[in-house]
Amino acid sequence: MGRSIYIASSEGHTGKSAIALGLVQLFAARVESVGVFRPVTRSRSGRDTVVELLLDQGLDLAYDDALAVTYDDVHADADGALSRIVDAFPPVAREHEVTIVVGSDYTDVAAPAELAFNARVAANLGAPVLLVVSGVDRTAEEIVRVVEASTAEIAHEHARTVGVVVNRCPPDLVEEVRGRLSAEGRAAWVLPEVPLLSAPTVRDLLAALDGDLLLGDEALLDREAEHMLVAGMNTEHILERLHDGQLCIAAADRPEVLVTLVAAHASDQYPTLAGIVLNGRFRPPEQVLRMVEGLGQRLPIMTTPHDTYPTASLVARTRGTFSRGTQRKRDIALALFEEHVDSDRLLAALEVPVSEVVTPLMFESRLIERARESPRHIVLPEGDDDRILRAASTLLSRRVAELTLLGNPTQVRARAAELGLDLDGAEVIDPATSDLLEDFAGEYARLRAHKGMTVERAREVVQDVSYFGTMMVHTGAAHGMVSGAAHTTAHTIRPSFEIIKTSPGTSIVSSVFFMCLADRVLVYGDCAVNPEPTAEQLADIAISSAQTSARFEVTPRVAMLSYSTGESGSGAEVDKVRTATELVRRRRPDLVVEGPIQYDAAVDASVAAAKLPGSDVAGRATVFVFPDLNTGNNTYKAVQRTAGAVAVGPVLQGLNKPVNDLSRGALVRDIVNTVAITAVQSQAPEDGSAA
Repeated sequence: MGRSIYIASSEGHTGKSAIALGLVQLFAARVESVGVFRPVTRSRSGRDTVVELLLDQGLDLAYDDALAVTYDDVHADADGALSRIVDAFPPVAREHEVTIVVGSDYTDVAAPAELAFNARVAANLGAPVLLVVSGVDRTAEEIVRVVEASTAEIAHEHARTVGVVVNRCPPDLVEEVRGRLSAEGRAAWVLPEVPLLSAPTVRDLLAALDGDLLLGDEALLDREAEHMLVAGMNTEHILERLHDGQLCIAAADRPEVLVTLVAAHASDQYPTLAGIVLNGRFRPPEQVLRMVEGLGQRLPIMTTPHDTYPTASLVARTRGTFSRGTQRKRDIALALFEEHVDSDRLLAALEVPVSEVVTPLMFESRLIERARESPRHIVLPEGDDDRILRAASTLLSRRVAELTLLGNPTQVRARAAELGLDLDGAEVIDPATSDLLEDFAGEYARLRAHKGMTVERAREVVQDVSYFGTMMVHTGAAHGMVSGAAHTTAHTIRPSFEIIKTSPGTSIVSSVFFMCLADRVLVYGDCAVNPEPTAEQLADIAISSAQTSARFEVTPRVAMLSYSTGESGSGAEVDKVRTATELVRRRRPDLVVEGPIQYDAAVDASVAAAKLPGSDVAGRATVFVFPDLNTGNNTYKAVQRTAGAVAVGPVLQGLNKPVNDLSRGALVRDIVNTVAITAVQSQAPEDGSAA
């Protein structure tokens, strides 16, 4: 069986699901397969949100296989439940290199008894324990005592504690607690308290209050309510107490308070609110509701039958479950884990070897790590697209890149605030009013003078977000650009042809897709840009694709694809590929290249042995150069759909500086990956890997 680690806590609300999420990301970047096992779940009738959260990270495991017994089973027969847990675990552990076992939550069982049961389970599974302790409302001395008592309890049940995570520690105690625990020789990590991670969403509060949505955008119910204000005072004092992300409670028969709150939310001079609760079983007058609607705000406004005190009490008692939380919560939790947990020490303690296989999760995780090693400044021209805003929040919280978004700063930041996103670390520029406009217009007019471009006309052109973003890259104000979520490919990359141009020695801009199969990553080019490349252009595409593969740690073995292999065929199309192959060999004798070659001979060792024995590429190709766009585009989509490959791209290559195009159906995850790729591309001149 593979390695395993058991996450246990000494009490409830320690945030161990956030730690489990960090472990999934950590292991997924280093081993071929990660499993999840939940020994005790609350009920079989309801879904276990912790298991769903972890499986949603791309793990290959059926939901039911990850569960063993329920609390009722443990209460009825603890020994019998333990036996069933021990029987259910091996099938999961055998199929995965590392299995993360998430201990039970705390319900009606006394804390010492539940910790003891978890320790017994860990001992019987042979899994070392990672103890998670809460630092909320505790001194450093109290935290240390809880750790000592808990580790003693774990040892009493014959389990081994491999490390301790103190989660939700008061920020001013982080260093002291870390020092005291480490001084005793423990592997210990301390994460500060971030209130947002335990904040409920407006949707959670709507349910807790038995409320109804009166006005507003239902999509905004997923914003976290980070503060609460009972707005029972006059307008002046309400306004001075407002904070971003606040839920305001007001009596429904106080229409002036409702108008004050909505107007403040609409103003760029005041914080944006999470929602408004109108209590007391009243409905505001229709005239007031019409006026509020006329302000054009999407702020959720809900009613509750409860009076003020019960409403405030219910809001104060409602906790935000991390496992059902927003992407922003997950991003912040991962950022905290990455910053405060020494991953190398944890891996060494578990003796987890790094796999030689490269899975899609490993490729994406390593991509993020590579981008973070030397952060780059990337411009995102489509600041009015919610997907871009969500991706930007993820990129900033995980420190993948520095960002500039293009758009009206007030509107962009207001929409981000509505969505509960933190874009404080991003620059937002309106091209029409930017201080850079005149310089960009002058530079663009100079570059296009041979086409009769004037400064006056250039000033109009560079106000377009694609041109403005490209000018930022050209002038060094940004290292790269990612666009295309809302614009066509032509709109995204045409400015690059005019301004950035191709890199020295390259005559054509082309593209590749990283095809992430179950156990390796292949590079396909060109599948998105050039319909009918010539032999010379095919050679350029092959060389650029080999450089791109090497830059992203895929050893280039280049297959120049055709419908025949070696000398077996003839015809114009085969001759084009044959000529292109010879050009690659002359221009880059250091590259391992074969062509013409059929796809089966390029990937299948047995076919290669028959058709091209002794070839260094046949049967083990990693870079596939297609003879035309029709073949390339259809092949990548066929492999993506039938083989379950994850296609990352298209990644543009051949430009002097990186610009990448998104599909208009791009998901937030696609945008994050593309920004990371662009950042790594821009690192190449410094690390020398472009050569």
